[in-house]
Amino acid sequence: MKILLDIKDEKAVFFLELLKHFPFVKAKPFTEKPAKKNDFLTELQEAVEQVNFAKRGKIKLKSADELLNEL
Repeated sequence: MKILLDIKDEKAVFFLELLKHFPFVKAKPFTEKPAKKNDFLTELQEAVEQVNFAKRGKIKLKSADELLNEL
């Protein structure tokens, strides 16, 4: 399982050092430009919501043929 945490910069070093003491946890810093990170996470969240709606039958997804016809 992967978990994304948002930690204040001044506490990040301490937190990473703490995680290193757990043999079942692999931790590495993940940094990106804030604007791109926020855009990516927003789009990813929207995509996950659409997939969940489709699984529940609340929306109908396009078929592969419909997608190819749009191109």
